Amino acid sequence: MKLKRWLPCLDWAASYDKATAGKDGLAAVIVTLMLIPQSLAYAMLAGLPPITGLYASIAPLFLYAIFGSSRTLAVGPVAVVSLMTAAALGPIFAAESAEYLGAAMLLAALSGVILLLMAIFRLGFLANFLSHPVISGFISASGLLIALSQLKHILGVQAQGQTVLELLPSLVAQLPSVHTPTLMIGGLCLVFLQLVRTRLKGLLLGLGCSKGWADALTKTGPVLTIIVSVMAVTLGDLASAGVQVVGEIPEGLPLLRLPTMDLQLAIELLPAALLISLVGFVESVSVAQTLAAKRRERIDPDQELVGLGTANIAAAVSGGFPVTGGFARSIVNFDAGAKTPMAGVLTAVGIALTALFFTPLFHNLPHAVLAATIIVAVLSLVDLQSLKRTWRFSKQDFIAQAATMIGVLFMGVEIGIIMGVSLSLLLFLWRTSRPHSAVVGQLPGSEHFRNIERFAVIQSDSVVSLRVDESLYFPNARYLEERIIELMVEYPQCQHLVLMCSGVNLIDASALDSLEAIAERLKAADVQLHLSEVKGPVMDQLHRSEFLQHFGGQVFVSQYAAMQALDQSSVAQAARAVHA
Repeated sequence: MKLKRWLPCLDWAASYDKATAGKDGLAAVIVTLMLIPQSLAYAMLAGLPPITGLYASIAPLFLYAIFGSSRTLAVGPVAVVSLMTAAALGPIFAAESAEYLGAAMLLAALSGVILLLMAIFRLGFLANFLSHPVISGFISASGLLIALSQLKHILGVQAQGQTVLELLPSLVAQLPSVHTPTLMIGGLCLVFLQLVRTRLKGLLLGLGCSKGWADALTKTGPVLTIIVSVMAVTLGDLASAGVQVVGEIPEGLPLLRLPTMDLQLAIELLPAALLISLVGFVESVSVAQTLAAKRRERIDPDQELVGLGTANIAAAVSGGFPVTGGFARSIVNFDAGAKTPMAGVLTAVGIALTALFFTPLFHNLPHAVLAATIIVAVLSLVDLQSLKRTWRFSKQDFIAQAATMIGVLFMGVEIGIIMGVSLSLLLFLWRTSRPHSAVVGQLPGSEHFRNIERFAVIQSDSVVSLRVDESLYFPNARYLEERIIELMVEYPQCQHLVLMCSGVNLIDASALDSLEAIAERLKAADVQLHLSEVKGPVMDQLHRSEFLQHFGGQVFVSQYAAMQALDQSSVAQAARAVHA
């Protein structure tokens, strides 16, 4: 059982049969056709030679199939991680240079090591610091930034920059130099790919095509675009007319070798590697859990760290760059009927065969076609409506989401996500530093206690009941003291104050000191502090201190029991009120 925990492949391999193999094989064919153009395009986005995209789609898939816990997650190059790779390496080395490639491999190795260390120490919870609004804002802004960065290939011009403030002026300055044949190719590909994505499936279903075939044919749109564009460039000799093409791509499988071993460079790339690891892990686990839930399967986040970590190590030693689970291709893999990670292995075999025998066919592939593939793919990730939804639900989350988007667009991807995470944590601390609390009274005819401002309740003249709806820790300890002082001024006849702790999951040392100070101040004012509805783990904490022996009050199992012991008359009044 322990071996199966670390090698999930032993579980599904034991029951593998021909029927499952057939379904995995069909899914692999579809995903391979989708992954080939994406791999080439995302390598270009990362600032690397196109062949590295194919390399990053071979060995990592084998390793993830062995160690990953998801049966349908498709691992490989993805748009956001490719952008983060370019943002980390672009300021240091020239794109597509040998030094750049070595640094990309080192970045993948660092990401793999970080993910494996997180798995060993069970640090998957660190990804929780990337809240959903922050991730949504980051992905949407990254999608817009990626699309903007690829316009230079559509227009056939040279433009530089890592942010909107750098890219837009550079593109505008180059508008007089737009290369018309390149623009025509890129524009037609954009329109065609968008129509394929949004309209082709419905058209095929209307013509009587089955859902499975309609899905499969829709996914072949990028492949068809590549074939037609290569033929057009070849027959029209458009490369000599100035259309930028991929050029010679080496044949064969990648040679296994270690990445650049430079300690100073590794230290410089470490922050980027950490962000890539966290973002990639969050994206992968989110997709994996969504797909697993549809089949009532289970995902182990810690094992996913192992799977993704080994996949990145494999990318590092096989000439690739950082990889993670892709949203679009995982959905395609799932919808195509993949049953096990063997579909990923078969996809890797298909990519390997392409690298071995078919790379010369991509010689005349225009950069504009790859750019169009990227733009259509990433724009589907942009969700600006989420800003509106978040604003309606939580203004604080909206601030973090908007700050992330602004940071990514105008200051860079790394700064943007750091801004979002930092703001999320600061807003959380601010929110919990002023916890919601309510004076409660008894609902007539029941043993329940509710907020006096929301319900018609019976209050005691001598007992004030305060419900705290937040854990007590250092940011809000002082606030609780001030709140109770205000209550003593507001209720001068109070003899007992009951702190209702049903919403308290934690009391730290700072809050314990505050409780002791509160108990002393109340005693000085002839008021006794009591606790009610204290949860077991919190009681265990209190038992490890001397507070329960010194504060002088009682700990009641329920608020109703507290009122029965401290003011029987108000309990009786609540019982009579229902009959009246």
